[in-house]
Amino acid sequence: MSPRRAENPPLDRDLLADDPIEQFAIWFQQAEAIVPLAEAMTLATVDEEGSPDARMVLLKGFGPDGFRFFSNYESTKGVELAAIPRAALIIYWRELDRQVRVRGAVERLPATESDAYFASRPRDSRIAASISPQSRPIERDELDRRYEEMVRELGGADPPRPEGWGGYLVRPDAIEFWQGRESRMHDRFLYTRKTGNEDGWRIERLAP
Repeated sequence: MSPRRAENPPLDRDLLADDPIEQFAIWFQQAEAIVPLAEAMTLATVDEEGSPDARMVLLKGFGPDGFRFFSNYESTKGVELAAIPRAALIIYWRELDRQVRVRGAVERLPATESDAYFASRPRDSRIAASISPQSRPIERDELDRRYEEMVRELGGADPPRPEGWGGYLVRPDAIEFWQGRESRMHDRFLYTRKTGNEDGWRIERLAP
């Protein structure tokens, strides 16, 4: 039986950064040190009828403007985001007993950013992204045939980024930080973007 992880110290308001992206950066750095895949996150969307959908994706960067991920624009999530460009994210770090929830509008990243990230991926991953009709029915034999055909066509060349593949930016209007306690009296703080002529974020403690 593995030893019990030491509980986090209580999370008080005066321990939080005034900006949620700065707070996220602190937590993410701590997670990267011990969590096997700290960038794994759930992406939730809705379709045109309002039916919810969710799947795991990888966080591929964050900053003052928001959170980035990449996908096929013609996938199920791509179609849903084209119809209703809003999403929710959940990043959960079991080893730290912490999670972060994000909600906001979604937009596509500029082509230059998508090109740069695509070029940084392993060659096999770039080929797979180029030949896969993501989320559509396909037989394995056909998928393998497409892959092998592209390998032959490319020779030693690198595959270009497909027009239907690229990045997204989630611009947050609400970010919640949750930290567990064994007593179940968990710590929760919600940042909501101020509206009107006010800049910055409003911070509230939420009941567990």
